[in-house]
Amino acid sequence: MKKIPSVITGVAGEYFVAAELSRRGYIASISLRNTRGIDILATNESGKRSVTIQCKTQQRDQRDWILNQKCEDFVSETHYYVFVKLGNVTERPAFYIVPSKGVSAYAKETHKKWRATPGRDGREHKDNPMRKFSDPDKKYLDRWELLGLD
Repeated sequence: MKKIPSVITGVAGEYFVAAELSRRGYIASISLRNTRGIDILATNESGKRSVTIQCKTQQRDQRDWILNQKCEDFVSETHYYVFVKLGNVTERPAFYIVPSKGVSAYAKETHKKWRATPGRDGREHKDNPMRKFSDPDKKYLDRWELLGLD
């Protein structure tokens, strides 16, 4: 597969998520590039429920999505992450829908474990702002109902 610049990969993920939301009967608006932490605003047809979505997209079948430590504090009952695996051009992307509270808890827990685990040569890991998210059991795969837009 051709290597695509990460900015284009991210934009592709946002459009795939917006298209999937539209396909499911919701109103999806992609935000301007300078809207920090919010890529899509989604609303049900009646306009009674709206949610914000941050998209994280990867091109290849990687195990984790990379996040910033800000994900630990950016928590709201109406904020969600949609993690997108693009896969091959001929495949439908895979979507993992996760409440921000779940992402925050996962990032805090896994970062704490990483800090407590010795690095190379038994050295302590230096703290950094990078966090990760993974869903190896696929418990969030295609869980669009978690958005509560029905």
